[in-house]
Amino acid sequence: MQSLFLATAVRLLLPLLLLFSLFLLLRGHNEPGGGFVGGLVASAAFVLHALAHGVAGARRVLRVEPRHLVAVGLLAALVSGLLPLAMGLPFLSGIWSILPVPVIGHGGTPILFDTGVYLVVAGMALMIVFSLMEE
Repeated sequence: MQSLFLATAVRLLLPLLLLFSLFLLLRGHNEPGGGFVGGLVASAAFVLHALAHGVAGARRVLRVEPRHLVAVGLLAALVSGLLPLAMGLPFLSGIWSILPVPVIGHGGTPILFDTGVYLVVAGMALMIVFSLMEE
């Protein structure tokens, strides 16, 4: 039995939670928060959608397999560590851009690493919850 109240609330909450998760991601490279908390909030948004509309509906809205999110996140985190090595610096050293990027400020490898963590956490949480809900 689906709840009309939950289905209506999810329609409003999904975009707000995703926007808030991006805020946490972008805020986190200099402040507490970042990729881990942002990934948890993003996965919670899709879990709410799955509760209201089923896992198949949540997968349609997500549009990408959670395992692909994990793979891209691991690749982004690895690249953020290898870029400094290519420049003769220690692994996972911070490299910052000279020109500021809109919204982010001076982007660099820490925000790339946080994005990787964001994707890995969101993908793993969704893989776990979706598989439990499908059983």
